[in-house]
Amino acid sequence: MHIGILTLSFSLPGCSSLKEKRQRMGGLHARFGRNPAVAVCESGERNRHDASEWSFVVVATSKREVESLCSQIEDKVQRTVDGRVMNIMREFI
Repeated sequence: MHIGILTLSFSLPGCSSLKEKRQRMGGLHARFGRNPAVAVCESGERNRHDASEWSFVVVATSKREVESLCSQIEDKVQRTVDGRVMNIMREFI
């Protein structure tokens, strides 16, 4: 079993409230949490309205599968979230 942790940090320019932040992040948990190989949560900057950090834990039978899922998540997030990705960190366990 291979495990990868993908952490994305976002800047949300012009975001003026936590309610707007939830709307702009647009259901990341619902979208990616449906996949049984992925667990997702807001892991940082929870009380700031102009920033957010999300972590995705990906589990698969090979490192190649984990890397592929992480790449798919990165691509989809960058296309769908109304904010700037400031930092991407990958860790393999």
